[in-house]
Amino acid sequence: MEMKKLVILGSWFAWIRTFYNLQNKGFDITVVDKRDNMLLKPMMPEVAYDGKNIEKTKFDLKSVIEKHGHTFINTWVKIVNPKENTVELENGETLSYDYLFVTTWAYKDFNAVKGLEEFGYSVCDDVHAMKLAKAVENFKWGKIVIGSAKSVWGTRVKCPPFLAPCEGPIGESMFMMDYVLRQKGIREKCTIDVFTPGEIFFEDIWNDVRGAVGWLMWAKWLNLHMAKVTTEVTAKSIKFEDGTELEADMVIMIPVYKWQQFLIDSGLGDEKGFLPTDEQMRHLDYKNVFGAGDINAMTQPKLGHLAMMQADIACSTLMNEITGSGEIKPYTPEVLCIMNMWGGEAGCVYSDIYFRPKDGNDLVWHNNWNVKWKKFLDDYMLNNNGKIPPEIGTASFKWMIKHFGFGKKWS
Repeated sequence: MEMKKLVILGSWFAWIRTFYNLQNKGFDITVVDKRDNMLLKPMMPEVAYDGKNIEKTKFDLKSVIEKHGHTFINTWVKIVNPKENTVELENGETLSYDYLFVTTWAYKDFNAVKGLEEFGYSVCDDVHAMKLAKAVENFKWGKIVIGSAKSVWGTRVKCPPFLAPCEGPIGESMFMMDYVLRQKGIREKCTIDVFTPGEIFFEDIWNDVRGAVGWLMWAKWLNLHMAKVTTEVTAKSIKFEDGTELEADMVIMIPVYKWQQFLIDSGLGDEKGFLPTDEQMRHLDYKNVFGAGDINAMTQPKLGHLAMMQADIACSTLMNEITGSGEIKPYTPEVLCIMNMWGGEAGCVYSDIYFRPKDGNDLVWHNNWNVKWKKFLDDYMLNNNGKIPPEIGTASFKWMIKHFGFGKKWS
């Protein structure tokens, strides 16, 4: 049988899961990305607040992909021609494909909010995390404001309309900043205000976990402001749509999530530029195009856990089509993440009650063991070039949360 050509666009959680799932299944795989390394973004708060060496948060793409007998091209996409099954690259090359996997990140638009790039900080990538690390190191006293910009989504697929795509980094930032200031002995000289564009903080979880997080925020003097849509960041303040303003000596934000331009130009995106798929992760219009990760319109919230889940589903769908056998995994979205709080504290959240209100779970497990678990996961991914521990590890961790966590749990 002739080897099928598979092109993967973008290197984030979904691409690595797709690549390892399919690299030995008889495909000729080409991975395209404008970065020459994969950045493990869950480590960015540690870079920003604890001075973690940035080189210990990424690995080389070309050597990993070529080691498995496949091709890496270090450029980016100009346009996809889905009717011709070709991808035109910015370096002038044109790739043909039998199957296309779009696994790229959502574009973080730091210019969507006036003044954010100039006066604000973020933990979204290596450049901004290192800029924030320097600012945190030099911070003496003052007012700190932390929150998310509002993002807007399309309507071709049914998914939760969360205004903040993922507030986990906000949770980590507020708790880790609190710890850093206490270690410096200047917490009493500082205020930390936290805001969300949503009517509630952490839209993707439920009241039990929110209550536990809220109690910790109260205990650590963190002030919460809801329904705050940012319009401008200045050198001394942050302004909102409702006309209010907070004084700020440091603003830390998650920027607006936007589309990749090539999806708009290629006619593959919905009206907001995200990739619309069904629950088997196939594009709604082009059945040989699959999407997984942040760029998939179905991915709400934008989590690495969901990206890998979607990649598994897409791969099982493809293999079922080719071989006529094998189970196609169902899409069962859930929040599963570890919120590092520093100082030996971390909270693990497991919540699917938003998606399954009748029989879902809404649990948080707050202890020092989660710090060790997060370090193990980060080190495992780095040392194994993006692989995560076997599925039994995730299942065992969920079992522990269900038995030892606080909140609503269903048997």
